[in-house]
Amino acid sequence: MRRSSSSARPPATNGSCGESTRRFDFAFGSEVVIGPRLQAPGWRNAITYVTMVKRPMPLTTRRTSSLLITVSVAALGIVVACSSSPSGPTTGGGTTGTGGGNTPLTGLTAVVLGVADIGMCNQPEAAQTARLVAGLEGSLLLAGDIAYFQGSAANFRDCFNPEWGRFRGRWHASPGNHEYETAGAGPYFDYFREAAGDDRTGYHAFMAGDWLILMLNSNIPAGRGSAQWEFARRQLEAQRTPCTMAVWHHPLFTSGPNGNNAFMRDMWSLLEASRAEVVLNGHDHLYERFGRQLANGTADPVNGIRQFTAGTGGAELYNFVRAAPNSESRIMRFGVVRFTLRPAQVEWAFLGVDGSVGDSGLDTCR
Repeated sequence: MRRSSSSARPPATNGSCGESTRRFDFAFGSEVVIGPRLQAPGWRNAITYVTMVKRPMPLTTRRTSSLLITVSVAALGIVVACSSSPSGPTTGGGTTGTGGGNTPLTGLTAVVLGVADIGMCNQPEAAQTARLVAGLEGSLLLAGDIAYFQGSAANFRDCFNPEWGRFRGRWHASPGNHEYETAGAGPYFDYFREAAGDDRTGYHAFMAGDWLILMLNSNIPAGRGSAQWEFARRQLEAQRTPCTMAVWHHPLFTSGPNGNNAFMRDMWSLLEASRAEVVLNGHDHLYERFGRQLANGTADPVNGIRQFTAGTGGAELYNFVRAAPNSESRIMRFGVVRFTLRPAQVEWAFLGVDGSVGDSGLDTCR
């Protein structure tokens, strides 16, 4: 993935989140990008591009060698002062389109909240994590096992929707094994609709700021040459921004009782070759962060990927059964992991329902 040659500097913000003004300074002759497809939840009229190539534009104030663009965020209905809202899926779902991040850098920062293993009836912790999420900015990345135990329509209605349904419009989802306890994960796809992808394969892609986010399905074939692997390959080949996150349910590496899931190794290798930064999983009901490592488990701070497991959304927590190689943080606590996605950097923090910050760090995209 090659970096954009855009000369844009990160935008400054004036005012509050609801009435903010965005200022973008660009050198004349460069490409000006307000998008791509910046959307607030529920906003259907997307701003895609504003471009200028070696000529002045309307809506400008001329300075010595720069172009000043002022955009009223409130007028556009786009919330970018606090965080950049992710675009809708960049493909028509699983196997169609080439999508991906084939646009210059926007310079915007996006915030996403990762969590899995959530709605278990008679477990009060799902309500606690929902209250935590309600007080946080950012879109939700749900990494599977969302409604226990069968992923049935009744489970979604009774065990997930009462506390988490209010976040509809903020989320993207990947299915877990419990969703497939009901044939074809039908109620899952019915509940999440376009937030689970458009064609019921369970995988799709979208942009969050300058990051490509791949929402994948570890319950179906993901090996080299599979339809899902080819989908991810096309997305990665089309990408023109430097940072990638992938989300699926079953972790390749874990210190938890469910053990490693080698069937996702080919997907990891593909991401590794494409210089991805972060993989987010669930399945084991605990929080764990690994240092950068290769698909074979070898630590590699230069070429490896950093994995997070956040199965801490409300289902009963698991004990760690070992300290896996390259595991750098292990926490048994309900909460969510917040990722602040900058154009060439990721910052993370595991936020507990008790108000604690159990783990935090910063890394640069490869």
